[in-house]
Amino acid sequence: MYAIIATGGKQYKVAEGDIITIEKLGVEAGEKVTFDQVLAVSGDSFKAGNPTVEGASVEASVVEEGRAKKIIVYKYKRKTGYHKKNGHRQSFTRVKIEKINA
Repeated sequence: MYAIIATGGKQYKVAEGDIITIEKLGVEAGEKVTFDQVLAVSGDSFKAGNPTVEGASVEASVVEEGRAKKIIVYKYKRKTGYHKKNGHRQSFTRVKIEKINA
């Protein structure tokens, strides 16, 4: 059984037992989270929502919160002496999918 959920402006295909990395939720590690925006559920039969499936939810527990590896943003314009270096670390939440309620 799998489901497609929407969180943080992105869509994820999840199954029970999966560990996924999503946008930061601001929840402590060990707490439970429920995702109500379920776009599709597949088990014995496939059920697609319009835009979401009524009564469906996905329960997950937070494994950890952290920040991703730093990426370097470098802007440069030739012949003008303009260059700018900047770094960015995106915050994330890692969750484990516990149960899919169809």
